[in-house]
Amino acid sequence: MRRIAVPWGVLALWVAVLALAGPFAGKLGDVQHNRAVDYLPASADSTQVAKIQDRLPGGETTELVLVYHREGGLSSADRAAAAEQVADIDRKLSLVRTPEGVPSRSGDTVMYPVASTGPGQDEKARDAFVNDVRDLAHDTGAGLSVDVGGPGALATDASEVYQSLDGPLLYTTVAVVALLLILIYRSPFLWLVPLAVAGVADFLSMGVAYGLNQAFGTTISGQSQGVMTILVFGAGTDYALLIVARYREELRRFERPYDAMRAALRGCGPAVLASSATVAAGLLCLLAADLNSSRGMGPLGAVGVLCALVAMLTLLPAVLVLLGRRVFWPLVPAFGSRPKERRSLFTAMGSSAGRRPLTVLGVGAVLLGALALGAFALPGSLKQEDSFTDRPDSVVAMRTLAAAYPEASSQPITVIAPTGKATEAVATARDTDGVTDVTRGRSGSGWTEINVVAKAAPQTAAETATIEALRDGLDGRGAYVGGPSAEQLDLKDTNARDRLVVVPIVLAAVLLILVVLLRSLVAPLLLLAAVVAVWGAALGIGGLVFGPLFGFEGTDPGLGLLSFVFLVALGVDYGIFLMHRMREEVLGGAPTGAAALTALRTTGAVIASAGLVLAATFAVLTSMPLVQLVELGFVIAVGVLLDTFLVRTYLVTSASYALGRKVWWPGPLSRRLPGAPAAPPAEEPALTRTP
Repeated sequence: MRRIAVPWGVLALWVAVLALAGPFAGKLGDVQHNRAVDYLPASADSTQVAKIQDRLPGGETTELVLVYHREGGLSSADRAAAAEQVADIDRKLSLVRTPEGVPSRSGDTVMYPVASTGPGQDEKARDAFVNDVRDLAHDTGAGLSVDVGGPGALATDASEVYQSLDGPLLYTTVAVVALLLILIYRSPFLWLVPLAVAGVADFLSMGVAYGLNQAFGTTISGQSQGVMTILVFGAGTDYALLIVARYREELRRFERPYDAMRAALRGCGPAVLASSATVAAGLLCLLAADLNSSRGMGPLGAVGVLCALVAMLTLLPAVLVLLGRRVFWPLVPAFGSRPKERRSLFTAMGSSAGRRPLTVLGVGAVLLGALALGAFALPGSLKQEDSFTDRPDSVVAMRTLAAAYPEASSQPITVIAPTGKATEAVATARDTDGVTDVTRGRSGSGWTEINVVAKAAPQTAAETATIEALRDGLDGRGAYVGGPSAEQLDLKDTNARDRLVVVPIVLAAVLLILVVLLRSLVAPLLLLAAVVAVWGAALGIGGLVFGPLFGFEGTDPGLGLLSFVFLVALGVDYGIFLMHRMREEVLGGAPTGAAALTALRTTGAVIASAGLVLAATFAVLTSMPLVQLVELGFVIAVGVLLDTFLVRTYLVTSASYALGRKVWWPGPLSRRLPGAPAAPPAEEPALTRTP
């Protein structure tokens, strides 16, 4: 009776949980923020500028640039039509300011900087305002084009891209995972079960993420929400592969599915728990980051992994038990049967690593080191206008401006100064090298807004030098320097700081967990060295293809840190499965070299399947229209593949074979003498390959 009651009870509990999470999951998109300033730490100058602007009359300003252009030169009729159109926009939308048009020296372009405080800091209101301007700023005649650019337009285009990610990202991920599961299981039904359970876990994670935002103010961005979905399906499917493989094995030993599932969970459950805890702990180290976007991604990633874990350890077993053996059709594991003996690819690979371990280890290390050198070819920091894989209206406008006005910036730098020191701040700004124009803007709440125009183009080295000179000159006067270019500079600087802080914490946390799990120091250091080498090689491959092959003109400043955290956490995840099996064999009396080969032979296929699924889910990000997502997905997918098919298969196995008992130093296994009685096998997972 219990064999039926328990699975049905688990299903009923999940129905209740989903009913509670449902209203919150649907609200996650409402708390998503994708402004650059939302990512920054509270201490950044540009963050202070944005907060003070919110308190000024009208609130935050949405700044745009209307760019009128005709190849071969503007006619007098073109200039008159442009001026009339801008005036019409001003009448209908009540712009803050509508200066005279600024013609280019080449005579083929005229720009009109315009702004509005109407939207304030409401992203939806800002997007509506920008789109209203675009509707009114239509082409006025054959050959005369008009594009809407500026910080507000770039922010709107980025926001619309992020808001459009949820559907395509989810559908593409589901399709990729479904295809791989069909190929792995070779069953018309079985693949549906883990996929459906992963979908349930994703729904739950959305509800939990919304709760975190409401309770603790956790930053939710389009990037972090997308990565959470990837982790739910990727990590969840990995856990499902391990559980289903062990369950299939136990069905040959137990007549009743309920008993077989209990044995399967006792066998592989500890390894799944340990690996998920390691991934979650690694991701939570991002809480030490100063950047809001990185700090928010840590909890969201951990939520995704833990929701996937809970679903795969409870809901998946319940559904499989209720469906019985027939879910494996046509390859049904019969009670008392034995799987067909096949020569495993991983047996051959392990044997080659065991014959010449030092040679394999040396060649692999040289290969990874050579690939890592490609990181020096990574393009410089990604500009805001280069963050799209295609060219929206705002990017077209900004590139037209860059070509038509090479001698001046089209994007002002914003200085906020105490009203009592505004005159002094204006004088300091005018005396700063690289500044071409300074004007006073709004005042209120004890602050004055000052607009500074640099000679250099936005987000260039010369403009960065001007911003830094402004900050140096205004230091001690209570003034702050902000604006889009300053925000990008603060993003870069904060990411650099976070790498120095978070990377050691991740390494220390993961090392500590591995030492406790493996009761060794050498084996954890070996695994950590392997995943760090994989990270360097994956970044190097990115450096070789991002510019020449993908045509990217910059690298996201957060790529190094985020890819490091994910690859270390996920790479060690697979290392745990391999080392657990190896340790089990050693406890059974096998020499470490033979144990390494046995572990590879018995776990290789399952780990390879899991690695393929995880790499494929992150590869889904490469189909998204934002450069930072493409870069992150590419580096992680390549890193997972390198880890699965090179590092785990050859390098860790050959290193373990070469080190022998020393790999377990200083634990008791390192001191066991050959021929000594073996300790009884521990209750640890015995992972097997998928038949």
